[in-house]
Parts: sequence; C-alpha cells; structure tokens
Amino acid sequence: MSGGRMKLAQEIRLLRRGRDWRGRAPAPRSAQPWTEGPRTRSFPTEWARTPLAAAARTVAFDGVLRTVTWSQTRPEVHGLDLLEGVKGPVVFVANHASHLDTPLILGSMPAQVRRRVAVAAAADYFFDARWRAVATALTFNAFPIERRGVERSLDLASELIEDGWSLLLYPEGTRSPDGWARRFRMGAALLCREHGIPAVPLVLRGTYQAMPRGGFWPKPGRPVVSVRYGRPIACEPDESTGAFNGRLEDEVGRLWVEHDEGWWASLHSQDRRRAPRGPEASEWRRKWEATRPQPPSERHHRIWRRR
Repeated sequence: MSGGRMKLAQEIRLLRRGRDWRGRAPAPRSAQPWTEGPRTRSFPTEWARTPLAAAARTVAFDGVLRTVTWSQTRPEVHGLDLLEGVKGPVVFVANHASHLDTPLILGSMPAQVRRRVAVAAAADYFFDARWRAVATALTFNAFPIERRGVERSLDLASELIEDGWSLLLYPEGTRSPDGWARRFRMGAALLCREHGIPAVPLVLRGTYQAMPRGGFWPKPGRPVVSVRYGRPIACEPDESTGAFNGRLEDEVGRLWVEHDEGWWASLHSQDRRRAPRGPEASEWRRKWEATRPQPPSERHHRIWRRR
C-alpha cells in the first residue's frame, strides 16, 4: 500500500473513532453523549385519602402535631368567618417561610374544611425517601409537586380538584431564605382559571422568626405566630392567568399590610405589593428584620380593623 493510501486509511480510522485529521476530538473529552435521563416515578398518594388513612390522620395531626404546634407557639387566627360561605374545591394560597406554615394553616381551619384539603409538597424534599414520603402523605394528606417541569404535578392537582379536593399551595415554590416573600409562580392561578374555582389568599406572619429555614423545632418562649385569611377571589372570564396571579399577589400583600396597620389602612396602601418582599438591604439586614418578634394582636392598631 502506498504512503498516500496508508495515510488516507489512517485518517478514516481516526474519523471513525470521532477524531479529526489531526487526531483531535471534535468535542471535549468531558462531554458525554446525550441520553434521556431516567423517568422519576411519582410516589403514589391515593392511599392517603382513603377512610382508614383519614382516621389515622385525625389521630396523628389533631392528637400530636397540632397539639405540639399550639403548645410551642402562640397562634393567632384572623378571618375564619370569611370561610363560612366557601363551597366545593378552592385553592388556598399562602406565603411560605417555615415548616411551621402547614401545621399552622391546617390547624387553624375548621375540621370540616381541613378534612377536604390536600397539600402540595416538594417532591425532591418530602418524597425523596420512602419513610418521609409515607409520613408526609399520611400526616398532611400531601401529594408531590415538582419544582421544575410541573406539568405532571399540575395534572395530579387537577385530578384532585375534579375529585372535590381543595388544595393548599405555596406559589413561591419553596421556603423563603430570609423570611420575606418572593414572586408567585403561575401554577395556582392556572389551576383556578382552568377549573373555574376561587382562590383563598392568606398570609402567615412570625413563622420565620419562630422556626426559620434550617430549624426543626420552634424557638423557646412560645413566639407569636399568626395566619390571616382573606376573601375568596375568582378569575374573571376574560382575565389572563398572569393578571389573576398578580391579583393574588396583591391580595396577599394587602393582608400583610392589614396585619401591621389594620384593614382600613390596607385598602388604601400603595405599598401592598412591595411590603411582603421586605427592605431593599443586605441579606443580614433582611434576616434581622424578619426575625423581630411578633407582638400579640392586642397591641396592634385597632382603628377600622375588620371584624
């Protein structure tokens, strides 16, 4: 074989091995061929909504978790009268700063409402281990929701709504790292719009101070925590999902202002959307502001306060 043919054959062998005529790989050595990742199997939670599981949940939640929450903190609940006219499925929408939030919200609801509420919980945190998934599903009637690629999670949420279940969602997607609210994702607004059901906005205060992110037990001294419910609001027929999501954020902000300044002031506040997001300051300052103890409601300004 002549030298030219030998060189050509050598180059062909290099190209077959994924290299160019200089013997260099066209892609970095660290690059791996693309393969479809394994499909994650969603943890089944239908069993948590059976009569037997519901009976066990009553014992686990009412007898243990609610008792612990109410004994280690001083919860204050406002606006429960606004739930009296709620019929059928709704989506409860709240800010999220602590693991105290869910037991505080569920524990504040009337029993007949709580028994028909399913809670969305992060799949990569609460459903990553079987023992934690079982405990979460049983105690809170929780179902897994993906923080990224939420289509399958929204499908499950839609099925629950069609079966007559109300949902508790945290549109921020995760607990606040500094106690202040973040922008709402669209999932809750989309579910309300697609199914024609109202959202019940509510705001939590003091839970970050009582048990911030990374904590697993409330701080000593029974810190004051509160949950404040707003009126159910529905998506208008010609309203976009984004516009309705903005109204939800606005109402949660109004409830935040109402907690500090009263109902009348909250109606006229120009700061309702910004107030829950906290001061524009350094991280340590924001956390410091968020960990100020909540005063009992008796010390709040009561003029024009909604009853």
